[in-house]
Amino acid sequence: MKVVVARTLPAAGLQKLTERFDVEVGGLPFDRQWLYEHAAGAHAIVADPTVPVQRDLLDRAGDQLKVVSNFAVGFDNIDTEAVRERGLRATNTPNVLTNATAELAVALMQAAGRRIVETDGIFRRGEWVGWEPEQFLGRELSGATVGLVGFGRIGQRVAELLTGFEVELVFTDAQPMDEAAARHGAQRLDLDELLAVSDYVSLHVNLTPETKHMVNAETLARCKPGAILVNTCRGSVVDTAALVDALKNGPLAAAGLDVYENEPAVPEDLVQLPNTVLVPHVGSATRATRDAMATLCADNVIAVLSGEDPPTPVV
Repeated sequence: MKVVVARTLPAAGLQKLTERFDVEVGGLPFDRQWLYEHAAGAHAIVADPTVPVQRDLLDRAGDQLKVVSNFAVGFDNIDTEAVRERGLRATNTPNVLTNATAELAVALMQAAGRRIVETDGIFRRGEWVGWEPEQFLGRELSGATVGLVGFGRIGQRVAELLTGFEVELVFTDAQPMDEAAARHGAQRLDLDELLAVSDYVSLHVNLTPETKHMVNAETLARCKPGAILVNTCRGSVVDTAALVDALKNGPLAAAGLDVYENEPAVPEDLVQLPNTVLVPHVGSATRATRDAMATLCADNVIAVLSGEDPPTPVV
């Protein structure tokens, strides 16, 4: 059976596939034309967030295609309706990246709140003139109100990691999440209420038509003055132009971002803002996590091509 890896896959997963199947790997950077040429005859396609899997690619693969295995927890790059119509399976890699992504969210809160990147740049450029009593004042996590937009696996892990900071936790979610709320001492609010009271707002939702640009000029205007926004989910949840305006003119004091609307392209007016911490989509970028993701990605392919249900199905 033929497995096409659209770009690349860490060895932990790739080896499992090459031991069982005829594997073709596209490599880096992503070559869309290569993928379309090699997709023909594939029984499985391994994609990632940078690889669009649309109807034309599924048709190009042919009737023997069984599964699209995504090397990510998000799957907005896959046309799931087209997958479902063709009787195929689509899978993702949840759970194994929960902790790494949650840790990065907390790190971005601290880095943005304490102005780490801004002051590091000042120091390296030789612009620091010595200690002053009210120089480079930031915001502490301890005692702050942290609003979690989305209270699933990652949001709840962020809540656990924040325990030692003794924060006030609030969240918004489509589900009541009563048990989780009680366990973490978190209060459920609607989005407007959460924005009005939160010193830190951390985003943990899937990208769907309903969540695209859920953070926009209107919602940002409702934020508490001086609030800090953190995004480790998907870039298109935030309207970038509105974010830039809110960082320049208020009410936001700072932002810590791991994801962007049209990555890898990032608007220069965002890059130039001193009150931002910008990292290149590294939420799951630890060796242990990426290996676990690759293994799960391969296990999903192996299961489907063996006639079994995949461990982590999306469709």
